Amino acid sequence: MIILGIDPGLAHTGWGVVETRGPLARARAYGCIASTADEPIDMRLGRIFREITGVIQKYTPTDLAIESIFFGQNTRSAIPTAQARGAAIAACAASGLAVGEYTPMQIKQTVVGTGAADKIQVIYMVRHVLALDHDPEPDHAADALAAALCHARLSSGYAHAKLSIQPEVAT
Repeated sequence: MIILGIDPGLAHTGWGVVETRGPLARARAYGCIASTADEPIDMRLGRIFREITGVIQKYTPTDLAIESIFFGQNTRSAIPTAQARGAAIAACAASGLAVGEYTPMQIKQTVVGTGAADKIQVIYMVRHVLALDHDPEPDHAADALAAALCHARLSSGYAHAKLSIQPEVAT
């Protein structure tokens, strides 16, 4: 299974592609789509749509794992984040990807073992599970990889087993 994980945001949309084979997982690629507040909204959303479309064309994922919006006290950023999320989902829908939507707490619980995990713990576990030789940066990309790992674990027959480190590159 090849999963595209997305951590949506208008200023920074993180993405990560994870390939799984049974309980084994590896990162194929990851990155972040950045824009600035002085750019028109249509240009920012268009960039998210185009770049996610490009990632889909290059890595051919079958599934999308996207973080749902949770804001608590910070409702001012809800609409811009929802717009970025919509642009990303539209790109994925145009390519026919199956969608898995997860709360930040679900992702942390699945990847780290506690829904109260902080960014450092998420980055550590993503690095460990995917056997990366460095921390995935920026943290938005690490969050996207974590979303993909969450989807891999919860949507597979391996939901009760930890994902393992893959010792060699899958072909």
